Amino acid sequence: MSANPYESERLLAEYLLFHYGTADEILPATAPAGMRDALDFAVRTTRHFSPGRASRSLDLGCAVGRSTYELSRTSEETIGIDFSQNFVRAATALATGPLPYQRLDEAHRRTPLVASLPPGLPAGQVHFEAGDAMDLRPDLGTFDRVHAANLLCRLTEPQRLLERLPSLVRPGGELVLATPCTWLGEFTPPENWPEDSTRAWLEDALGPDFVQISCTEEAFLIRETARKFQWTASLLTAWRRK
Repeated sequence: MSANPYESERLLAEYLLFHYGTADEILPATAPAGMRDALDFAVRTTRHFSPGRASRSLDLGCAVGRSTYELSRTSEETIGIDFSQNFVRAATALATGPLPYQRLDEAHRRTPLVASLPPGLPAGQVHFEAGDAMDLRPDLGTFDRVHAANLLCRLTEPQRLLERLPSLVRPGGELVLATPCTWLGEFTPPENWPEDSTRAWLEDALGPDFVQISCTEEAFLIRETARKFQWTASLLTAWRRK
C-alpha cells in the first residue's frame, strides 16, 4: 500500500470544506438541486440514531470531526478516531477556535476560507485520537452509539472491524454504518472485498449480534476544484445490538 493520502494538505482542505463549508463556499452558481441535497452528509448520518441522550458515543473514521461534534449534542462523552494524524489535529484544533485553510479553485488559484464549529456544540465533551479501525486499542470500552461513515471500503481488512463491533456496542446500543461501496485495490485487496453485495455481506457479518433497524441511501458531495465534484450515494444501515 502507498503512503496514506489522507495526510496531504490537499485532502485536509477538501475535507474541511466537506465538513464545515457553507453552500456558497462549496457549490457553483449553476449547481443543480441534487448537488445541494447532498450537502451536510457528516451531519445527516448522525441523525439515523434513535432520539434521546447517550452516555458514550464513538465516531470511527471521523476525518476532521464534524460528525463527532454532532454526536456530542446528545452524548455525555464522545470519542472520534481517525487514521490520519493531520485530520485528528485539525478536528482537535476546531474545539478552540476557527481554523483557516485554502480551498483549491484551479491550478495555483486558491481561496482562503475558515472552518468553524456551529454555535452551541459542547466541544469540551469531545476527544479525538489517531487510531487504526482494524486494530483499536483494547481499553476503549463500550458505547451506546457507534458511527462509521465512509470507512469500511477504505480499510485493507474491513472484516477485522466488523468482528470488533459487537464488543464496542453495548446491548441495546446502536450502530450506524455508511459506505459508498467503492471497493478499490489501492485501499482494499480484492481478496478482502465482499463476495456478494456489500449489504448482504454486512447482514451476514452483523446478523448474529445485531438487529437491522433500517437501510437507506445518503448522497454526499465533495468539491475537488471549482469545476470538479464527487457526487456519491452511500449505503447507510442502522443496527441495534442484541
